[in-house]
Amino acid sequence: MPSFDRSRTHTRGGQLSLADLGTPLHDVDFVVVDLETTGAHSADNAITEIGAVRVRGGDVLGEFQSLVRPVGSAISPFVARLTGITNSMVADAPRIEAVLPSFLEFMRGAVLVAHNAPFDVGFLRAACTRLDYTWPAPKVLDTVTLARRALPRTEVRNHKLATLAAFFGTDTDPDHRALSDARATVGVLHGLFEIYGSHGIVTLEDLSTVRTTGWSRRRQKTHLADGLPHAPGVYTFLDGSRRVLYIGSSGNMHSRVRSYFTESETRGRMTEMVTAAQEVSPLLCATVLEARVREVRLIGELEPPYNRRSKRPEKRHWLTETREDFPRLSAVRSLTRERVDSARILGPFRSAASARAAKQLLETVFPLRSCTASPASARFAPCAAAQVGRCHGPCAGQTDPAEYAHSLAGLRALFNGDPGQFLAGARQRISDLASQERFEAAAEVRDSVGRLLHSTAGLSTRTSLRSITEIVAAERREDGGWDLAVIRHGRLAAAGSSHRGVSPYPAIDALLLSADFVPPHDPVTQLTADEETDLLVSWLSNGTTRLVRSSSAWTQPAHGFEAARFAWTRLVRPVS
Repeated sequence: MPSFDRSRTHTRGGQLSLADLGTPLHDVDFVVVDLETTGAHSADNAITEIGAVRVRGGDVLGEFQSLVRPVGSAISPFVARLTGITNSMVADAPRIEAVLPSFLEFMRGAVLVAHNAPFDVGFLRAACTRLDYTWPAPKVLDTVTLARRALPRTEVRNHKLATLAAFFGTDTDPDHRALSDARATVGVLHGLFEIYGSHGIVTLEDLSTVRTTGWSRRRQKTHLADGLPHAPGVYTFLDGSRRVLYIGSSGNMHSRVRSYFTESETRGRMTEMVTAAQEVSPLLCATVLEARVREVRLIGELEPPYNRRSKRPEKRHWLTETREDFPRLSAVRSLTRERVDSARILGPFRSAASARAAKQLLETVFPLRSCTASPASARFAPCAAAQVGRCHGPCAGQTDPAEYAHSLAGLRALFNGDPGQFLAGARQRISDLASQERFEAAAEVRDSVGRLLHSTAGLSTRTSLRSITEIVAAERREDGGWDLAVIRHGRLAAAGSSHRGVSPYPAIDALLLSADFVPPHDPVTQLTADEETDLLVSWLSNGTTRLVRSSSAWTQPAHGFEAARFAWTRLVRPVS
């Protein structure tokens, strides 16, 4: 397997462009191999000749050729006429055990290519198995398969090597000798790369995911990417009536949009969307961060049918404490001013099921009243929770409000951002279930704790950023310049950049003058989507972004939800 440079896949917080998705084909070593054999079956026949060419970026790095003396399998007259290799020619040739190690070394670290690759690879693997050699399991490309995907029968009558060699005008004609056929396959491979490259497939990873279904229809629309800038921005797919179908963002709009018309895009919904698309409209942005933020805003505003996020826009669920003498938890779908002012809310949760699971967890850890029976009614008997000790039984008059409130001190601490008593109770619950060998129930509690901490930590982090009136931050680009952002109350107020070798402070001063006004955050009438604030938190926390100035300190409690979430995900092991 070739050793790929993973640093190519890093972008500064933005969606990857096509060039960032993998290893460019011109940087890959390919070993194009061809074998001649005594027959068609690797179990019963033997190799008589190996020919291979190692290439990179169109340059030949080396060639390998050797006849092989087959053992226990003579060359038939038919095969001799076909290949020109006779028994007398291989009588003094080395045996496969002498040739194979040299070839394995020749192909080390390269992608193996062959015309009808299963045949050649099958013989090589069988030889390794017989000689007890480890097959290196390289990535394999089959030029037959690649040709079938790129060249329909309307362009070539078949996909035989000789036909393709004539179609591409290779320098070497195939003649059923291993090295000649390998050289011809090199020419075919490069011809196929030109076809795929014209449709945006320029990396090894994209090439290996190409499939035939629908590609001919999609590649006819490659022209929709023509004229799009090689720059960060938001792209919008439109149908014939200019209805918005899909919105995306990228650091390189041209390359990213072209990738939708190749077989590297395997999502069925995207195939349907591209088929309906008639136009792509770009929105140029100063930075990748701005492009991603604008993408979030436009999806929320336009709700395009092919963006999955638009199916559940800002649906949030919360847990809140009821205002009663013996309060209980209630799952709600909105925040009122009264609920926010009470400061006794937990969330947000992505679904009603997650909110209910968190409610059940808290009712297990703390002696919460879960029934809706009125404690003022004397005719009620203790509910099931009270009978098993999970509730103090206020519905049956077994406790008073002061005693009940004291028993919920841990829950009140959780509302105030201190999850210590809650985590202690959750760990005890998990331990009790595990000691009873109720491992599935213990795992459910463990997962519910993780989800609750994830939700509350997200809210805590967003709240801390939204409490800051203004932050100015900068991230160094690869070209030496800076990407700049002004963030106000957790919302992107302005974005810009400065060139290499130029002080960024004049650009920052200009951004501050033109930045949007953002009022203080109000959770009831929320102006900024959580997803936008999460993007900004991620960008500020990526380790490469520098804070230029801030109106106040950006802090998190040392023992708050974020610290608890971090510790829980690393210290709690799956129950088994």
